[in-house]
Amino acid sequence: VQLVETGGGMAPPGESLRLSCAASGFPFISYDMGWVRQAPGKGPEWVSVINAGGAVIYYGDSVKGRFTISRDNAKNTLYLQMNSLKPEDTALYYCARVSEIITDEQETYREYHYDYRGQGTQVTVSS
Repeated sequence: VQLVETGGGMAPPGESLRLSCAASGFPFISYDMGWVRQAPGKGPEWVSVINAGGAVIYYGDSVKGRFTISRDNAKNTLYLQMNSLKPEDTALYYCARVSEIITDEQETYREYHYDYRGQGTQVTVSS
């Protein structure tokens, strides 16, 4: 399994960046995928998750309305369009293959777990 992220960099607040993740070594079309980020001094945070068929199933509250996850199963590629960037979006962004989603019968909560992630791409939002 190989996941390679590209597209990170530095951007001023309010601008946009688009991350890409090239996947190989497994049947991409069969897996839910997601983006995880980790800011300095903080734990990892799920940003967004998309199911194998392309339906978005999760956005973190801090990115709703600003970020858009998508995938192209023909190209084995996952994307994250990040608009209206804020300094608090500064983090290392990882592409991750979802291995398990834990929930209860009423789906009052969901926990996402991954089994593989890429090396990450740095996003820095600063003026």
